[in-house]
Parts: sequence; structure tokens; C-alpha cells
Amino acid sequence: MPLPFLTADRDLDTPAADHTALPHDEPDHWRRPYRPGPWRVGAAAVFLLLASFVLLSAMIIALAGSLPGAAVCVLLGALTIAFALRLLRVGLWVSSQGLRQVNLLRTSTEPWSAITSVRTRQQPVRWLGLPRTVQGQALIVERTQGDPLRTLITDHNGDFLSRPEAFEQAADVLEAWAAEYRG
Repeated sequence: MPLPFLTADRDLDTPAADHTALPHDEPDHWRRPYRPGPWRVGAAAVFLLLASFVLLSAMIIALAGSLPGAAVCVLLGALTIAFALRLLRVGLWVSSQGLRQVNLLRTSTEPWSAITSVRTRQQPVRWLGLPRTVQGQALIVERTQGDPLRTLITDHNGDFLSRPEAFEQAADVLEAWAAEYRG
């Protein structure tokens, strides 16, 4: 079964010069211009493994005759699966309509007309989303009104840790989308 939220617009294993700036057929569909990184996919896999154990325990509890306990376990397993799937969707998504920032609990969409610039900047960034900060690059999205969007893409987050070339390619693609649709 294909999982469209796990695929990128282009094959990131080939050099960026082999691709056009915006390799898309349908610019109205929301897409993530990069693949989720191994840290994000690994964390989601661990949560899905945990959910399978919780659901197995729900079955054992139900066979033992405690239906309320089994219902709690099924609910906990469903919440764990939903969390793992949401974790895979976290990131920046683009379409011709604008830029969508997907967080764990919230999604915000900015139309291209409300975005002034999309650029990378050297600054202290969080390592894997933890409180510890290191010096790195972050993709900064500045709006015409208000503060810039919260930094979601850095070269030290779960998508790009130890993959600096993938961060550069994703930043270039996001800048190209902004350049094409902002004006």
C-alpha cells in the first residue's frame, strides 16, 4: 500500500542538477518536498511496535473476561497509532496555495501572498527537538505581518540529522516554491 506522506516530490539520491526546481504534476496537491528522516521513521516504528503490544494485551485481557480493561487498552493502542502517524506527517508541506506547517498537535497554513521570504540561516537549533541546542542551519519563513513561522526544519532535526545534503536540497526546493508562487 503506498503511503504518500512518506514520499518526496523527487528522488533525493540523485544530484539536484538532474531535477527541475519544481518537479510536480499537480501543484494544487499538498506535498512534502523531502522524505522523513530515519530518526522520525524510527521513532514512529517504535510507537507502532508499542501499539501492537498494547493491542495484543487488550486481546488477552478481553479473553480473560475484563472488557473495560480491554477497552482501555484498545483506546490506548489507537491513540499510540494516531500519534505515530501524526509524527510521520510533521514538517513543512507545500502546494500552489501556500505553505503548511504541520506540528504534532496543530497545523497552520500560510498563503504564498503572506510570506515575504524563505531562506536558511545559521543559528542555534534544537538537536532532535530536545532542549539541547547546537549551532546549525534553520529554514526561516518570514511573514508579511507578524513573527516568522516557528522553525520546523533544521539540519539537526529528525528529518535531516547527519544528512546535510538532504537539508540543502529541501531548503532549495522550498525556496523555489516560494519564488514561483509568492509573486
